[in-house]
Amino acid sequence: MALIAKDAAIPDTKLTKAITEYIRDTETEVLFNHSSRVYHFGALAGVQRGLKFDRELLYAGAMFHDIGLMPSHSSRNERFEVDGAHAARDFLRTHGISEEDAYTVWTAIALHTTPGVPQHMHPVVALVTAGVEMDVLGLTYDQYSDAEREAVVSAFPRTPKFKEDIIQAFYDGIKHKPETTFGNVKADVIADKEPHYHRGNFCSVIRCSHWHG
Repeated sequence: MALIAKDAAIPDTKLTKAITEYIRDTETEVLFNHSSRVYHFGALAGVQRGLKFDRELLYAGAMFHDIGLMPSHSSRNERFEVDGAHAARDFLRTHGISEEDAYTVWTAIALHTTPGVPQHMHPVVALVTAGVEMDVLGLTYDQYSDAEREAVVSAFPRTPKFKEDIIQAFYDGIKHKPETTFGNVKADVIADKEPHYHRGNFCSVIRCSHWHG
């Protein structure tokens, strides 16, 4: 069985252990394993791109990025990304992390569903989104070797119907506040002015990705 590369391994620190315990106790197994894969794919992307990044902060961003989907961390009127960002920042503050670093993680989580922006920002911000886009959408599937993908998925398995499971998890986490899902206004303008325009669909991209399940 392939092993996860040392450069993409989870740091063995007090903070990462506390994060792991907290997220494992809070999230579903689907989201815990997904978030773990997001960290590893994000770290591998950072190595591939030659970026210098703090692995503890990347781990915090990856592991907390979907906690806003959980009822225990879901507000009535904030986007789920913001709920997760708040939860991560509060957690990091209680563990002695500086405001600057906590805000970096906050930003990474808040922007992880905003394509086209994170890759131009702080490496931790860029790499959380890179990990999400790989694990959920498979956008950079071919940039990882078979051994790298096998190692990550072996350590943190995808469910047989992961694509549908993650879509359901999103729905369950946001269905009580649909007004927070208002999206990219530019797509609305194009659709208004160009009757033949067909906007992209997140769920369709997931179902058509290279990943099985």
